[in-house]
Amino acid sequence: MIQIRFPDGATREYQEGISSLDIAKSISEGLARKVLAAKVNGQVWDASRAITADASLQLLTWDDAEGKNTFWHSSAHLMAEAVESLFPGVKFWVGPALERGFYYDMDLGGRQMSDEDLRQIEIKMVELVKQNNPYIRQTISKPDAIKYFADKGDEYKLDLLQGLQDGEISFYTQGQFTDLCRGPHIPGTGVIKAIKLTSISGAYWKGDEKNKMLTRVYGVTFPNKNELDAYLLMLEEAKKRDHRKLGKELGIFTMDDDIGPGLPLWMPNGTIIIEELERLAKETEEEAGYKRVVTPHIAKESLYITSGHLPYYQESMYPPMEMDGTKYYLKAMNCPHHHKIFSAELRSYKEMPLRLAEYGTCYRYEQSGELFGLMRVRCLHMNDAHIYCSKEQFAQEFRAVNDMYLKYFEIFGIDKYVMRLSLHDPAKLGKKYIDEPELWLETEEMVRQVLKESGTPYVEVPDEGAFYGPKIDVQIWSAIGREFTLATNQVDFAQGRRFKLEFTNKENAPETPLIIHRAPLGTHERFIGFLLEHYAGKFPVWLAPLQVKILPISDKFQDYAIAVKAKLRKAGVRVEIDDRNEKIGKKIRDTELMRVPYMLVIGEKEVAENQLAVRRQGKGDMGVQSVDSFIELVVDEIDNRKSPE
Repeated sequence: MIQIRFPDGATREYQEGISSLDIAKSISEGLARKVLAAKVNGQVWDASRAITADASLQLLTWDDAEGKNTFWHSSAHLMAEAVESLFPGVKFWVGPALERGFYYDMDLGGRQMSDEDLRQIEIKMVELVKQNNPYIRQTISKPDAIKYFADKGDEYKLDLLQGLQDGEISFYTQGQFTDLCRGPHIPGTGVIKAIKLTSISGAYWKGDEKNKMLTRVYGVTFPNKNELDAYLLMLEEAKKRDHRKLGKELGIFTMDDDIGPGLPLWMPNGTIIIEELERLAKETEEEAGYKRVVTPHIAKESLYITSGHLPYYQESMYPPMEMDGTKYYLKAMNCPHHHKIFSAELRSYKEMPLRLAEYGTCYRYEQSGELFGLMRVRCLHMNDAHIYCSKEQFAQEFRAVNDMYLKYFEIFGIDKYVMRLSLHDPAKLGKKYIDEPELWLETEEMVRQVLKESGTPYVEVPDEGAFYGPKIDVQIWSAIGREFTLATNQVDFAQGRRFKLEFTNKENAPETPLIIHRAPLGTHERFIGFLLEHYAGKFPVWLAPLQVKILPISDKFQDYAIAVKAKLRKAGVRVEIDDRNEKIGKKIRDTELMRVPYMLVIGEKEVAENQLAVRRQGKGDMGVQSVDSFIELVVDEIDNRKSPE
């Protein structure tokens, strides 16, 4: 008999070899019908896999992120089975689950896939779902796996096998489809009730533009049709809010082939938004005791060897430039530069915590296939800072950073968020993570305690920490329910020693500081991309590139319009006059399309009574106001950074 411990602390005894699905059935048939996978001793398994020793168990359903992930990865395999039946000889690369849905990369042997093909694949998937075929896991030796794919002439799976060892290789089969996969998968195809293949694109093999272009098919599935319908409605709204579309329409940013992919050019309107975000960050950080610094865009190779970013991070860095026998790298991160500023002077405990902040420009060589508007770029401006503190100061400092996030969420009207506590994998110490097992456990527990004591919602995610310590990834949801990773808050127990950073403690002895890496507003690029979609381009007044547009009905009211503009500008309001020879209806429509928060219509009555006819974006006519009362209204919105109602 084995002991199974559940999340609520309860323990039950079962026969050795029982599956998680059978355990669910022992509780209730209704629960068993909902189970998609199981977390056994912290690892996600097939619900049908046998448990042979005492274990902790969490049954995963559609309500759990890991349950959705398993559901969508299994759906990718279902799609691959359908594609294989319609495109004989197709070869598959990888088919991961995404934040919402899945994709599969495939080599169609030179054939093209059309929208009609997508429809036929969907029909075939529905047919396969009705068969309710189980997902069957089979462990296999590396020689047998190599022979299987060599016989099929599948160079893609053979390439994947190169990085795998005996004992960690498994095949999964459902129906007529077998694939190399570590899983896990849902019990059977029958739980997939609603299917939509959303798009076709090209993707270079391994994300390398030097490799062959594969076909990538995206899709999404749900356990019922109602959720699919709701998702498709959200998708339509998301298209309207696409930051790339709005960014072009509103003159926020542009991309240019002569500049290069992933290197956005900020237009005047976008630059205003950047400056407003910087002003907010600087005010907030000054109030919190941060000191501002500025560092260069390049540094010698030796700096990144000391920090450990070479070789851990090298694949995401631009290749080096060599001058006089010395290699220089474009800056991919600010932290090593800040560490050098810390070490430039003798430090005492009286200075601690020392908080160094910079809106630093960094360059990261994201693969071409991963670039996406402002969300994934190669040049990024980070709201970065590093806090150097003693172990005793850590909890207070880490909590203060989290409180800063909460303040920003309130300002931007972000109601839904969660902190992902990203931990290390003990099996990867010395490879992916610095080999300090005791420090990993200690710092992870320190972060965990801060989150618990502050009542901050969080989830734990294994094997996603930074190489030098645990981190928090801040997940936020936009107004239409789309999830974004905003920024990170990282704990670093390693670089202080690597850079020989020290301060003199109260006992007059040298002590190495703990380091907190934090960037609450992330990067300009990603955050502005999020805000464009979150607000649908209708920025709050304080953030809007143009805050007020004056619309004179005819040229004879131009002098009054100019006088009103001068008063608004003196009050610090961004304002322009639409002096085109157009009808007032067209001026209003055009201003609405540019998402300008306020319109001031000026005609004969307004001039005679020294007033303004005020219109609000999305609300229409707000009546007549005096110039002074309108200025008081708009300045209050700007100064208090009010969110749109």
